[in-house]
Amino acid sequence: MQLTLPKQKSRYRQVFALCFLVAAALFLPHCIADAVWGGGYFHYAGDFNDQQINFYQYANAFVKQGGSFSWATDLGSGFVNAYSFYLLGSPFFWLSLWVPARLMPWMMVPLLCLKMALAGGGGYLWARRWVRSPDWSVVAGCLYAFSGFTVYNIFFNHFLDVVALFPYMLAALDDAVLDGKRGPFPFWVALNLVNNYFFFAGQAVFLILYFLCMLACRVYKIGPRSFAALAGETLLGCAIGCVLLLPAGLSLLQNPRTIDPYNGYGYLVYGNAQQYGAILYSGFLMPDAPYFKDLFQDGILKHTSMTAYLPLVGLVGGIAFCRGRRRHPFAWLLKICILCAFVPVLNSAFYALNSSYYARWYYMPVLVLCGATAYLMERPQLAQRQVPRAWRLVALVTLSAAAFAVVPNTDDDGNFKLGVVDFQPRFWGIFGVSVLGVLLFWVLWKLAARRRDWAKVFLAGMLAFSFLYGTVHLSLTKYPQWGTDSNLIAETYDSVGEIDEILPEDGFYRLDAYGAHNNLGLWFDRSCLQFFNSTVAPSIMEFYPEVGVTRDVNSKPAAQNYALRGLLSVRYTLVAKDKADDWADENLEGWTLCAHTSAYDIYQNENWVPMGFTYRYYVTADQLETVPEEERAQILMRALLLDDDQIERYAGLLEPLPEEELADRSYETYARDCADRRAGAVEQFTATRTGFTAHTSYEDQQLVFFSAPCDDGFTATVNGEPAAIERVDKGLMAVLVPAGNADIECTYHTPGLALSARISLAGLAVYGVYLVVLYQRRKRKRNAESC
Repeated sequence: MQLTLPKQKSRYRQVFALCFLVAAALFLPHCIADAVWGGGYFHYAGDFNDQQINFYQYANAFVKQGGSFSWATDLGSGFVNAYSFYLLGSPFFWLSLWVPARLMPWMMVPLLCLKMALAGGGGYLWARRWVRSPDWSVVAGCLYAFSGFTVYNIFFNHFLDVVALFPYMLAALDDAVLDGKRGPFPFWVALNLVNNYFFFAGQAVFLILYFLCMLACRVYKIGPRSFAALAGETLLGCAIGCVLLLPAGLSLLQNPRTIDPYNGYGYLVYGNAQQYGAILYSGFLMPDAPYFKDLFQDGILKHTSMTAYLPLVGLVGGIAFCRGRRRHPFAWLLKICILCAFVPVLNSAFYALNSSYYARWYYMPVLVLCGATAYLMERPQLAQRQVPRAWRLVALVTLSAAAFAVVPNTDDDGNFKLGVVDFQPRFWGIFGVSVLGVLLFWVLWKLAARRRDWAKVFLAGMLAFSFLYGTVHLSLTKYPQWGTDSNLIAETYDSVGEIDEILPEDGFYRLDAYGAHNNLGLWFDRSCLQFFNSTVAPSIMEFYPEVGVTRDVNSKPAAQNYALRGLLSVRYTLVAKDKADDWADENLEGWTLCAHTSAYDIYQNENWVPMGFTYRYYVTADQLETVPEEERAQILMRALLLDDDQIERYAGLLEPLPEEELADRSYETYARDCADRRAGAVEQFTATRTGFTAHTSYEDQQLVFFSAPCDDGFTATVNGEPAAIERVDKGLMAVLVPAGNADIECTYHTPGLALSARISLAGLAVYGVYLVVLYQRRKRKRNAESC
């Protein structure tokens, strides 16, 4: 087993260039299609279109302008916590800041190519220690760059940041333990942590498994001093990289999506048997589109990143390696990862034991699988013994997938149908390409496995097949949504100028959207009720279910929940022109058509209530629970929801809502309530990039309601004096103001950011001193050797 780095010249630049060029070729046809027929820049599907493009352009502008609170993010959210999972710690995002925000949509493809190139280069740097031949080390890197996991997660974009950076951290760990090379490991730990705290949790688990396997197989031989040094470097890297970790942690602790533990059998077995079949076939068939389920219909399969597919070679190399090198640490590690994949609690260990199923840690064993494949292929005798048997097994399992398309079945009406797959043409396309890869590998194996240039032949075949299967996957993902997304650019990028010209600039108001694409608020820099982001302010996730709105990864209040629009100060609704008939069918009262753009009909809310208003009544939680959730907004327009302590505190300001009022939830009453709330509105409200200010002039002391999330980061002053912020309506805020003129200022400071920044700066200072000490030590050693 090769444990020392080879002395030959590094081929990193070659791998980087190869991967970049193949990635560019992969995207080029689709970019041309979008330029000619799609309206402009490359757009893909799902999350890529609805999140990644607009997140990048919005964050680009926000960072350059500065601020801590983003009003364009749902009902408003702290910028750091809302975007640190997606991009704020990513070096690729910070690299993109040299591009103007308006040009960011055109930068998405170059950034994807860069990520895939860096992934390939990192895979090569890690593999060259374990693979003797530089040619096969290149193969390992390219396999990793174009693995099924990488191609699948183009859909999510920011997942590729993790794929790109992880190999460098793993290579730095090997350097630290096997070569005693100090210094780089803390840097890569810090970079991976700051890049994405969520994925870093899984990386920590994987690194521990990797380290233990290396120790158990006696590849890593580390004494107490070396272990202490490694532990110190690890802690130092975590300290440097924790700048976003503490704020995110404080926010996630309040996020219901992150607190979802297993129970009983859920720890040990998946709830649906098809989940096991999907896991098994994820290594044998090329990945389907993230939002389709072809082979298996039940189980948690969409958007899970469940794929361990390698282009051309598939699992042949991995199976042959595990048979031929049973005691190698890679073999042990791969077997442990397979066990983790099939046991729910072990799978969730990579996600802090959360019961929501994902397979987004597969890129790490996939990297090891690439190294194991290259290791095996460069050893002719071992490969000749093991590859044929492994290929037969892979071919058999791959071909067996056809059974799912031909097994007798019945539809919902009891009529005979063939197969259980979702859509026969799509399945046969995926199956055909996967089988083609199996056959092409066997042909190349028979023709070139004994040739001296076998590695180059394999590389050429693998890159060509990567282009083929990658094109098929991108097409299967992109073009089924072509009709839906054909107006994406028209409704977003191209509409910015028209919307700015039509909508008034004076005063704060929110937008709503009907039948349009997600996250319009980010394009128009205004708060919009329809919003798609998993990490918004936790109080938003607490508030929405109280009024009958499911809030998981996005906010999508139904149009029929009309009173919510008045409560949240929605002034305009943008109705996509192709959904005008559906909007008319909603038959909603209180909306007037006021303007048109090329993409939208714009309706004005006759019952708009400006941000910041007062109430006469309060309602208790027990009272509100007697009202159906979808009609509670009508009551909240009439009365402020207070807890028992608040009722006692403000008993003299607000009256209890009479019981008979709970039954009056008509539209006419809602309209009167909106008029009453407008009469008690603040004189001026200004949304700022750090919160908001308001001016009031009431005859008496009042508790003023603001439909802003009551985040822990807010502090308030009234006339310059600190004031309490009351948490009302299960997640929104209110501030007590005195009679007469009063100025309210609510300022948002990201909780934990100052402390985490100080820790990171202290870590950087220690790291700088550490590097100087290492440099001096190496200098003295060189001087001693030269004497």
